[in-house]
Amino acid sequence: MDDTNFQDCIDACNACAAACDHCASACLREEDVKMMAGCIALDMDCSQLCRLTAGFMARGSDFAMVLCRQCAEVCAACAAECGQHQADHCQQCAAACRRCAEACAAMADAGQGVAAH
Repeated sequence: MDDTNFQDCIDACNACAAACDHCASACLREEDVKMMAGCIALDMDCSQLCRLTAGFMARGSDFAMVLCRQCAEVCAACAAECGQHQADHCQQCAAACRRCAEACAAMADAGQGVAAH
């Protein structure tokens, strides 16, 4: 697999993690924090999984593609949740999550034929 593809996906994961951290923090400052609870929880899950996935790819782990598949799923869910809110930070997070979901899904599809050792 092309190292450039790995780096593009790693960059998308890191950008998504940063956007999710920012979104969660901004959501905590919203007037109705309770309404944002689902968004905050998904932001935190997505951020952590993106960082974990990026690390596995950076190390060339045999399990990176498994995490890419899961990361794509969580990013898509986070994008859907954040996309429901009009706040700029939520819309920016949703966009970053969509980009990461696409990158991770493509990476997982490209590595589908690669067996873990």
